[in-house]
Amino acid sequence: MGRILTSQDVGFAVKGGSVFACGGGGWADHGYELGNLAVTIGRPELVGIEEVAENDWIATAAAIGAPAGLTDWQMLGIDYVNAFKRVEEALGEPISGLMVGQNGMSSTLNAWLPSAVTGCKVIDAVGDLRAHPTGDMGSIGLAASPQPMIQAAVGGNRQNNSYIEMTITGATAKVSPVIRTASDMSGGFIASCRNPIPASYVRHNAALGGISLALSLGEAITKAEKTNKVVDAICNHTGGKILCSGKVKSNSIRYTNEAFDIGTVTIGEGANKHTIHIMNEHMAVENANGERVATYPDVITTLDRW
Repeated sequence: MGRILTSQDVGFAVKGGSVFACGGGGWADHGYELGNLAVTIGRPELVGIEEVAENDWIATAAAIGAPAGLTDWQMLGIDYVNAFKRVEEALGEPISGLMVGQNGMSSTLNAWLPSAVTGCKVIDAVGDLRAHPTGDMGSIGLAASPQPMIQAAVGGNRQNNSYIEMTITGATAKVSPVIRTASDMSGGFIASCRNPIPASYVRHNAALGGISLALSLGEAITKAEKTNKVVDAICNHTGGKILCSGKVKSNSIRYTNEAFDIGTVTIGEGANKHTIHIMNEHMAVENANGERVATYPDVITTLDRW
């Protein structure tokens, strides 16, 4: 049966999503804002893919852009709703549910507000369990497909006259870069709805249960906060391990006009030095000898013990 998402679930989603965010996945404040709006104005419902019909239309709700906060972006909750409506209008048929492209501090909750407003379901599925830099990585195999798909983007800094609304149709690999360009022109971050597909395709290609996994991790984190053993709880819940610990020694991240944050972060020094390679998210880690010790699609997360 479906699960009506509550204000408690908002906290679980942000906290669990923060781990799977891998340094990206939006912002915690934005996640709380989206989630609290959703559970206040409506009753978003999380359902498994088996709870919708095989031919029901499922689309993906996503935020496109650079997550380091180096730009003057603006994205409102209504932007996610309007992006959904633009895709549904272009499709000409009702969209029954929304999945998300990835987990993250806010991206885990990207579908909640459109669900609360329109009545569509939040599908317990993600394109990629962890956050990633490109739409293709979360498009559940559609990036290589020649089939025309519908994508919409809405948002932008209103005071800078950077607000954009657009709908585009074409092969995913061709139209995704257009949406990313719109993100850059809007201020570096934009709401999107994309790729309506039958539920049967989601069933066989998405990471099913990805939202529930973030919620359960968030619940474990919340319980561990009472004993100040959050890092241990995360490792135990996910089967993870600590690669290194230390102070941040350097940070070369810069924003590019392709709406990517690119650079490296160095933690520790000497034999304990580790370098994290970043393209919006943590994509790889090398040790002091230059050996690769983690790489995408591994979940690579930085945590503050204090």
